[in-house]
Amino acid sequence: MSCLDVRVALADYFDARMFTATTITLVVIMDPPGTIPVFLSLVGRKSRAARAAAARQAVLVSLLVISLFAVGGQAILAYLHIGIPALQGAGGLLLLIIALDLLSGRGTTEPQEVEDVNVALVPLGTPLLAGPGAIAATIVFVRQAEGHTGGYVALALAILTVHFLLWICLRFSGVVIRLIKESGIVLLAKIAGLLLAAIAVQLLADSVRGFVSGSG
Repeated sequence: MSCLDVRVALADYFDARMFTATTITLVVIMDPPGTIPVFLSLVGRKSRAARAAAARQAVLVSLLVISLFAVGGQAILAYLHIGIPALQGAGGLLLLIIALDLLSGRGTTEPQEVEDVNVALVPLGTPLLAGPGAIAATIVFVRQAEGHTGGYVALALAILTVHFLLWICLRFSGVVIRLIKESGIVLLAKIAGLLLAAIAVQLLADSVRGFVSGSG
């Protein structure tokens, strides 16, 4: 059996190109290092155990959402008559609300205990990590892998790999806290609010563009 035959046979069980393309795309969109400022601005004042729990919950929520849309995203959107532009608009509005809270200082006050899980779910888990961009990209890759077992395996491994990177960045964000101290967290909150506002505006602009072009 030649090397070409071996590669073809392996591709039936694992598509390396699909894995590479999906991993790179999701890393760029979800931006694991870029989530650290927002994560610290929301939970930076909490205990180490609380930060670790928030990191774990946020990544698990993101993994659940992305996996859900990977398995049945097309069917869900079609059944609810929802297009990608609608997802972008909803995500943009939600992120804009969080951004305004951070910029005004309301998002940096010490929340009650009951809010711990809420912060991990929204906005960390979704739409910050599992946002419209990541969901749309996942649906596109599922379409490309349709009927190809190796493609599905590669896609699943890529999603797990990206979320492992996200967990690493959030789990060990405490190193950043020890460097920047309390005043640095306040500064990060303002910067994160500004960045989130910019992301929200871009999502809203993409949503409007999608509706105008009729792609939704």
